[in-house]
Amino acid sequence: MQKHPVKARIASSGLTLASIRSLPMPTYAYAILVLGWLIWLTPFLRAKQSEKPAKQVDRRARWGILLVAIAYTLLGQGRFWERSLQPWQVPLSVVLFALASLLFWTGARALGRQWRIDAGLSADHELITSGPYRFVRHPIYTSLLCILLGTGFLITPWWLLLPSLLLFIIGTEIRVRIEDNLLASQFGDRFAEYRKRVPAYIPFPK
Repeated sequence: MQKHPVKARIASSGLTLASIRSLPMPTYAYAILVLGWLIWLTPFLRAKQSEKPAKQVDRRARWGILLVAIAYTLLGQGRFWERSLQPWQVPLSVVLFALASLLFWTGARALGRQWRIDAGLSADHELITSGPYRFVRHPIYTSLLCILLGTGFLITPWWLLLPSLLLFIIGTEIRVRIEDNLLASQFGDRFAEYRKRVPAYIPFPK
């Protein structure tokens, strides 16, 4: 009985099905990962925070920052260098990296010098509703979510990606609620109307 030609070639090359499935992650995937992060980070490195001290700061939002940081740390805990990729993973990650960069660049530009790491308000704080803020109230958090998913689809097994995503959502919800409360205290009905009309950081759900 003649062997299947594909199986015969695999057998002659000394490869097994298990070894094919465990081929290391290709070099171009590393290039996409590094380039995606570098482009995304550029606005953060160039951003100029307000030189004026904040009128009001709620440092409880730092707990949210901590949870988001842990979420990102989980992404690289698997043996990603041994991970093979499915055909859909690379293009999906590229789209997510591109969307993350677009949101971060346009969001940081719209904020201008109102950019802050801590949740705070300046004395001359303005309610930004232009650019990406027309579609989500916290587009930079949307970009953070895109970066997490774009990275996770490339290097993270699902059993690590799921808890990472859960921690990210919890941490981001903490930050969103605190920042929304600050904005509501400053802008009252104007922010209430904006909040009712525009979702927080995931398009569609409000």
